Amino acid sequence: MDPVETVVAADAASISPDEVCVLVPTYDEAETIGGVIAGFRREGFTNVLVVDGGSTDGTRDIATEHGARVVVQSGSGKGQAVREALDYVDVDYVLMVDGDGTYRPEDAALMLEPLAEGYEHVIGDRFADMKNGAMTRLNKVGNGFTNRAFSLIHGDDYQDILSGYRAFSRESFERLNLTADGFGIETQMAVECAKHGVRTAVVPITYRPRPDGSDTNLHPIRDGGIIFLELYRRAKTNNPLFYFGSVGFASTFAGLLLAAYVGYEWFIRVPRISHEVLAVVAAAAILFGVQLLMFGVLSDMILSLHREQVDRLEQLERRGKSEYEHEFEGRDPFDEPR
Repeated sequence: MDPVETVVAADAASISPDEVCVLVPTYDEAETIGGVIAGFRREGFTNVLVVDGGSTDGTRDIATEHGARVVVQSGSGKGQAVREALDYVDVDYVLMVDGDGTYRPEDAALMLEPLAEGYEHVIGDRFADMKNGAMTRLNKVGNGFTNRAFSLIHGDDYQDILSGYRAFSRESFERLNLTADGFGIETQMAVECAKHGVRTAVVPITYRPRPDGSDTNLHPIRDGGIIFLELYRRAKTNNPLFYFGSVGFASTFAGLLLAAYVGYEWFIRVPRISHEVLAVVAAAAILFGVQLLMFGVLSDMILSLHREQVDRLEQLERRGKSEYEHEFEGRDPFDEPR
């Protein structure tokens, strides 16, 4: 199966709610957190972990009253909360959801089904069934741009990389190199899944407007800029040709435009006008851009070679393990020759 696949439903395999920890990062979600926890408990999920970023509106007390385990994170930001939460997870699977009431607990079973089929990471696609008023026009434009940029840079189409509704195995999460403290955590998770070949499925879900009285902690301009910069920065190790090539192309193009202007002023315009400083700047921009393009090509070749070597080592490891199991198949491990 493809590493990225849209999943609608599964018939046979399933994961018990007892094998799942529902992870809810929160910050001032008193208006909604009680309903979120109650909804998941109605679906059979008794292991609900709330990691709170220092709320001052009674979020922690309400979460405790509704039967959730509550942990106050040592730092701040959603990303730091998610990373720290795994220290308190004692089961194999995690269902991560925002505490703002925009995601339906009834979609939890759909989110978990791909994990039972062998996938390691599941993303809930909010655009599959987005209710009126659930997302502003500006956020829709920003999300669409971010998803297209991710597909272009990293080569996988996850459809909604900023979704806060995710399911994943603990083992696969530990393979991801996550450093973001804020809302960039979803972007990092998507990039790391693409980089490390984590089998990822996309599930259509329902996305609802925030209930009246609750305010979002997301700042579209500021957090959007952070998300895009994180997306671009992570291209350095997953698509170096794009990372260095985009800047190299921009620098070369700007240098050529400047050189064309200098040439026009000297060769065509009458009387001639000399622009020595601009000529030097144009030459420097072209040389810098060409060097970055060459560096991007070389980096991409090195990365491709590295991936081939990693794949070969994994094949040899699997082959050796298979041969070992075949050799000792049916043999009593305590039946040693004397």
